[in-house]
Amino acid sequence: MEDIVMTRAIFGTTMAFHIIFATMGVGLPLMILLVELLFWRTRDRDYEIMAKRWTKAQAILLGVAIPSGTIAGVQLSLLWPGFMEIVGKVISLPFQIEIFAFFVEALFMSIYVYAAHRLSRNMRLLSLFMVLLGATASAILITNVHAFEGTPTGFRMVDGQIVDVDPWKAFFNPSFFVTAGHVTVSAYMTGAFIVAGVAAWKMLRAEKGSRVYLYHQKALLTGLIVGGTFSLLTALNGHESAQLLHKYQPEKLAAAEGLFETQAYAPLAIGGFTDPETKEVKYAIEIPWALSFLAANRFDEVVVGLDDFPKELWPPLYVHTLFNGMVIIGSLLIFVGFIGFAWKKLLKRSQFPRWVLWVFVASGPLALLGIEFGWIFACTGRQPWVVYRVMKTVDAATQAAGISTLFWIFLSVYVFFAIVTLLVFRSYFGRHPLELDPPEQPKVDGGTA
Repeated sequence: MEDIVMTRAIFGTTMAFHIIFATMGVGLPLMILLVELLFWRTRDRDYEIMAKRWTKAQAILLGVAIPSGTIAGVQLSLLWPGFMEIVGKVISLPFQIEIFAFFVEALFMSIYVYAAHRLSRNMRLLSLFMVLLGATASAILITNVHAFEGTPTGFRMVDGQIVDVDPWKAFFNPSFFVTAGHVTVSAYMTGAFIVAGVAAWKMLRAEKGSRVYLYHQKALLTGLIVGGTFSLLTALNGHESAQLLHKYQPEKLAAAEGLFETQAYAPLAIGGFTDPETKEVKYAIEIPWALSFLAANRFDEVVVGLDDFPKELWPPLYVHTLFNGMVIIGSLLIFVGFIGFAWKKLLKRSQFPRWVLWVFVASGPLALLGIEFGWIFACTGRQPWVVYRVMKTVDAATQAAGISTLFWIFLSVYVFFAIVTLLVFRSYFGRHPLELDPPEQPKVDGGTA
């Protein structure tokens, strides 16, 4: 059992590291495309400068995402041979298509980075759109394998053998569209709030009302508007995800809410921790009937509790904390986006107070933390299954020894990657400081003041 835990720890650590760069690698191209559009619409060179500088950041992030993603792919084969047997026979299609999606992203990223100044407006925008399309498609295709793990279709198991394989039915499994939507909008949200967080940090260090301050304020408002919009869409999609769990993985939803007794008018537990001895969520705030409504848009819906399943098939009960963390962070980010909109558009304030800027700074790390909580919840909440009700995790893992040593080796690799990434960012942007055109001066007697 210890080897199984360490095997999961190795792959979990890999994905926890990779998901940071993969998520920003999807969200940042959207922001670059938007500021390019703003530049061509307004002819404000600040937006063109944003596009150029953010593109350099995207290139650095891509340079880390590629090796960490490659490591994840190798680990799937080495650490999870049982699972990869099912993947190879049933759900290999997303992996195959993802290769072409990555080629599209990398090709047009190279075109934009090295030849943007030589391209027409339409070709620049087309290049960025193809980068966004390739990055988004890669995320959706890889995530589709995770969707398949929760709602496996397109094959049958007969005497331990896989038969009647339909790869397209496996591809378009019941949770494909909801999962694809969730990974897309949450990545766009995270990329926008990362931009907003960095811009707010720069504003804190700049003189109020200065040229640099106003430049970063434009970036901040762009990030807040996009982030707030997609955080709301993420919440709406999360509601659909809960309904999907209610239908296909009821014990996962029950563990997420610490619900032991099957009941109608089930309450929603916010906060607290699940106590398996007393079968309650201690110190939680309960909202009557809300879980039933979340599960099926009706208050009298019967929600299945954990007591209806053998205890050995319960997911780890700490997933309630992960689920709460994800939901609370998502709700806070909706509020943060609203603050930015209200302050500038409703209150008509020209500048943000320092405490509000600190809130915006926190939005970027919070968005990444919400992504981490969500992925850990999604994978841990499916336990003890690696493919739901088809293959248990213990049957999918390698039987090789020495797994603990590998964990420390890979952890050291990711620490090294993280340090190098920070040093590269610091070195590049330190050697290429922000250079802004001076603001236009009013003309005096036919000249410039």
